[in-house]
Amino acid sequence: MFALTLPIILENSFRILVSSVDTFMLGSWSPKAVAAAGMMAQYIFLITILMNVICIGTSIVLSQYLGAKREEEATKVTQASAVMISLTALTISALVLFGTRPLLSQYDIEVEVRDMAWRYFTIFGGFGSLFMAFSLLQGTVLRAYGYTKDAMYISMIANVINIIGNAISLYGFFGLPVFGITGVAISSLISQIAACILLAWRIKIKKDVHFPLSGWLTVPRNIYRVILKIGVPTAGENLAYNTAQIVIMKMVTIYGTWAMSAMIYTQTIARFVFIAAMSIGAAVQIKTGYFVGAKQPEAAYRRLYRYQALATALSMTMILVINLIKGPLISLFTQVPEIATLTSTLLVYSIFIEFGRSFNLVTISALKGAGDVRFPVLFGVCSMWGIMVLGSYVIGVRLGLGLVGIWLSIGSDETIRGFVMLLRWKSKRWMSKALI
Repeated sequence: MFALTLPIILENSFRILVSSVDTFMLGSWSPKAVAAAGMMAQYIFLITILMNVICIGTSIVLSQYLGAKREEEATKVTQASAVMISLTALTISALVLFGTRPLLSQYDIEVEVRDMAWRYFTIFGGFGSLFMAFSLLQGTVLRAYGYTKDAMYISMIANVINIIGNAISLYGFFGLPVFGITGVAISSLISQIAACILLAWRIKIKKDVHFPLSGWLTVPRNIYRVILKIGVPTAGENLAYNTAQIVIMKMVTIYGTWAMSAMIYTQTIARFVFIAAMSIGAAVQIKTGYFVGAKQPEAAYRRLYRYQALATALSMTMILVINLIKGPLISLFTQVPEIATLTSTLLVYSIFIEFGRSFNLVTISALKGAGDVRFPVLFGVCSMWGIMVLGSYVIGVRLGLGLVGIWLSIGSDETIRGFVMLLRWKSKRWMSKALI
């Protein structure tokens, strides 16, 4: 478990570090660019969720087949996933290229911010969707086969390319003109192309990883059905969360660019907190799939509590440490006193959020790995929209608590949902949800 988890932690850490560097570099160039990129980040995450309909389903189904030593069916799973991810990516590209302007017209933002957001999203989201999709899928396949280090190294290389591209675009190195947010979007696109090529190369040289693109016409329909049976409702939970975040961001725009920047900075810093729980959850999902496929659900049941306790302890330690050093940390992102003060306040309330989030990231992942997806999705949608979104509107907007009220609502949703999922695990009802 340690060998599986550590590379995922390092990969996620580096990815989040680069994302934070992006925000820092854009912030040094223009606060409006930070607001534009941060606003569209919600939609980029939404694109990732749509692609994960295939990737999550592939990961869970593939893990269970590998645990059951059924290699032929495992190969069919990778072939079916390649077909579905291609169709999904092409559809997303068309929607982004033709739908971004109408979408941005719904936001009450400055014209300059709207123009930056359009350029960033159409380049990275519109032209980069296919490469992003195959990078996600190829990384998913490598992890399911246990090659988490390969995915980690390639993610690091791709993100270094992104940083270099950002630096050239924003600071005009080598006598080049400053391309601004357009250059940042192009460097992100190039990094995804590089990741896609490198991952394909690593899969090709791994003799035990079966990911042939030829022969996809012979894949049985039931393979497509079982992937979608898991992927659609599983990603549905993430989709509900992200759309809820988009609605909340729309509420935040009421308070202006400073409030948007404070929210983005806080979320950027908070990513370093839940990275351990997120990575442990990803590893737990794979391991649970193996145990369930091998007909050893009790082994998965016992181990979950150990992993959950570790994830929560790490999350709480990290958020407390960040609050102790938040002054110098925030100054890396902004020198505007109003933004810094608001970011500092939100980090205090983030203690509440990260406690509940640590349960969600691990326990829900275990339930998904076992094939139990319907209950987490149904309860998650009700909680996200009934507690997080409605609470944000009532407490934050109507009662006037602003971002603090929104943060309290987010924390309430995470905590309630986390404990309910832990009770679901304890009930052992998931043991009857195996796919094979």
